[in-house]
Amino acid sequence: MTTPRDPQSDPADGAPLHAPAPNGPQAGAGSAAGGLPAPYGPRAVADAAVGDPPPPQTAVSPGPPTADPRWARPAFLALLLATGVLYLCNLHASGYANSFYSAAVQAGSQSWKAFFFGSLDAANAITVDKPPAALWPMALSVRLFGLNTWAILVPEVLMGVGTVAVVHASVRRRSGHGAALLAGAVLALTPVAALMFRFNNPDALLALLMAVACHLVVRALEDGRTRWLVWAGVAVGFAFLTKTLQAFLILPALAAVYAVCAPVRPRKRFAQLALATVALVVSGGWWVAVVELWPASSRPYIGGSQNNSFLELTFGYNGLGRLNGDETGSVGGGGAPGGGGRWGETGWDRMFNDDIGGQISWLLPAALILLVAGLVLSRKAGRTDVTRAAFLVWGGSLLTTAVVFSFMAGIFHQYYTVALAPYVAAVTGMGAAALWHRRREAVAALTLAATVTATAAWGYVLLHRTPDYLPWLRWLVLVGGLTAALGLVFAGRAGRRVVLAAAGLGVAASLAGPTAYTLSTVREGHSGSIVTAGPASTGRGGGPGGGGGPQNGAPPGADGNGPSQNGGFPGGGPGQDGFGAPPGADGTTPPGGAGTTTEAPGRGPRGGGAGMGGLLGGTDVDAEARELLEAGAAGHTWAAAAVGAQNAASYQLATGEPVMAIGGFNGTDPSPTLAQFQQYVKDGRIHYFVSGGGAGAGGGGTGRGGGSGTGAASRITAWVQSHFTHVTAGSVTFYDLTRPTSDS
Repeated sequence: MTTPRDPQSDPADGAPLHAPAPNGPQAGAGSAAGGLPAPYGPRAVADAAVGDPPPPQTAVSPGPPTADPRWARPAFLALLLATGVLYLCNLHASGYANSFYSAAVQAGSQSWKAFFFGSLDAANAITVDKPPAALWPMALSVRLFGLNTWAILVPEVLMGVGTVAVVHASVRRRSGHGAALLAGAVLALTPVAALMFRFNNPDALLALLMAVACHLVVRALEDGRTRWLVWAGVAVGFAFLTKTLQAFLILPALAAVYAVCAPVRPRKRFAQLALATVALVVSGGWWVAVVELWPASSRPYIGGSQNNSFLELTFGYNGLGRLNGDETGSVGGGGAPGGGGRWGETGWDRMFNDDIGGQISWLLPAALILLVAGLVLSRKAGRTDVTRAAFLVWGGSLLTTAVVFSFMAGIFHQYYTVALAPYVAAVTGMGAAALWHRRREAVAALTLAATVTATAAWGYVLLHRTPDYLPWLRWLVLVGGLTAALGLVFAGRAGRRVVLAAAGLGVAASLAGPTAYTLSTVREGHSGSIVTAGPASTGRGGGPGGGGGPQNGAPPGADGNGPSQNGGFPGGGPGQDGFGAPPGADGTTPPGGAGTTTEAPGRGPRGGGAGMGGLLGGTDVDAEARELLEAGAAGHTWAAAAVGAQNAASYQLATGEPVMAIGGFNGTDPSPTLAQFQQYVKDGRIHYFVSGGGAGAGGGGTGRGGGSGTGAASRITAWVQSHFTHVTAGSVTFYDLTRPTSDS
């Protein structure tokens, strides 16, 4: 005989949390048949905190506690405060971070049209090659506080804190406060999370929205209410406006779990899923519809596309091409699964290899073990058991995303793996709590011990890959983890002090490695196209024009904080940023920074950028070049034009004036055409042409689908060089488009 719990009130809407669903079973019913226990009342929380035995099972599935223990809220606030302080630490060292996006943010702060479209310049020549949602918070911040590092990057930090809060809230509802704190700490201390929540790529907003979607689906599974599922669809829709099709990777898992486990009748389940799909399409499609219906002649060119179409960009090389490597318009894929390629080897072990492992995989073995454990413990629970459904939501999202990342043959970079961090954290927190509350059972105790052992052993392996970085730490992790595992084996029989000491030592050993890498990450500035977390000695592939390792120095005014962590290419190829999106330019220091340049030193030839003809790195803009462009900007739409977004972004950020990026990211987009450029020059809309540029410039430039020297950027460059007078400012050659040569 079981004793039902009194109905709980949901603080969000005042409705009973576990009220019986209309014409359906009670939410979470079935725990008595073998589901997880419900140790979440005040007494149970206190007992768990001191190591007393867990309470007996009841027929009610786990849910939020009837009253929070006194320490819960202060601990939660301390977690958020610590995360914010950690991520804000040394933030200024990154300068403009990825200046490809910083230039678009600057443009959006000057022009609402550029804000809406995500244009690279305020005169709206061409957009970035993804939707603009990730740019909007930063552009609004710059409108309020001016163009500087903090205005650009603090919104990213807040997204990181928000993601920790969402994961904490979701885990707390199913597994209690201790599990939620553990999950939040795991997320905050994941090295790649500390990197990307301090950087201006779209990945920060994407991770936040994906975590929100998972949390809302779990809420919908608790009581079967339509509104939670609809809001989850809205979150995924805006995630699409952040990084296109990567937002859809978790949809199969979310939809399948709700279709099977929701506490309502089948007809209502599928009607709710249909409404959520409508919400997704509306929230993610309104911007696409406006762009596609807007006359092409009065909007910027869609960067990265070959036909000025966002749909083509989305479903072409920014979509399926990322999976199969057939990427028309990009710089090549990664080869067949299991083989090497431009973007590294694919295969089941990709998340654990030398390039990726130190970014994300510290707790990945633990998450996989704990996911299996949680599902086994709840195997006899009823169909609507919410705790098992939560494991399926977060664990399914983890598995589907990890599998796609492991086998995608197209462009892939280490920092993409930040998308996995919320899933790893949530599964780790919930799984550890499930085993902890069953620790008096031999199988649960042994599984806990095995989890800590695997985590410590893998931490040793990862730390051993950087042998010169804190060489003593790997031994502490290994010995501490094995000692903790031994104590956990006897968790059912040992005294509470021994058990708590073993558990604390196990958590410390498991988090020591990622914490060290995270602290190393926040101590250094990061800028450029390809950034990685961890110490400078972290293994990386070589990049064009040289081997791996840091490519750029710290931005001027970075107070000597050391080199920025810019990795090369796995396999030695050029890089593009984002799932389905090229990367941006190198970081810069805000205008007015120390020194005579506004770009980070050590990027290669001034005016040309580093590697691949300026494809990867920005340009050092010295004082003379800046003064030349600023003095001649009046009366012109664009102060200058430069081949490639990195070159253009460097000059635009230095001067504050619009600079046209010919050919988009790498100079190979067919915009503008030679005829269009000639008309711009005839109308006096462009003052200078910057010599040097991206892959599309010069005689060796290639169109994305064409041969050498056939791209629009190549033809524009040749025409300018043969018809206009060149001037030199500092170390850079400019062509004055208002002064034709006598021959022309």
